[in-house]
Amino acid sequence: MNLALGVMLWTVAAALALIASRRSRVLLHDGARNGATEFLFLLPRLTIGVIGSGFLAEMLPQHLMAQWLGPGSGPVGLVLASIAGAFTPGGPVVGFAIGATALKGGAGAPQVIAYSTAWALFAFGRLFIYEVPFMPARVVWLRVAVSLPLPFLAAGAALLIGRP
Repeated sequence: MNLALGVMLWTVAAALALIASRRSRVLLHDGARNGATEFLFLLPRLTIGVIGSGFLAEMLPQHLMAQWLGPGSGPVGLVLASIAGAFTPGGPVVGFAIGATALKGGAGAPQVIAYSTAWALFAFGRLFIYEVPFMPARVVWLRVAVSLPLPFLAAGAALLIGRP
């Protein structure tokens, strides 16, 4: 699966490079430079996130992880995972590293799905730093209110689609 995904992504990148080269060499050069710059910017963060998640996975008490967020934790585990997702600061490197760590530590897939969905929708840092200052508060709180069931629906859908 990982090999197929990698081949697919490289194929898409090669096709985009070919399209850019046919339009102009400047477009190809600028695109390659921007992509390389972004890669060099993200590589240290990804490395730290992955290595940090490995350390975090080893430090978390697995019996507590399985008890509170394990496959048998039920609705309480989904609520705890959703709250943890909302309170997780940082970007994708932090959020997904913690999700991967939770899986390694014994958390259930539906609980991690609820965590990552809540992180994407409700991260309080983003909510108060970006959304509230830029949009009317009524719109922000309405968005939050209508989004509240989504972590639970995502976890439930994962269970319906197949045992994750």
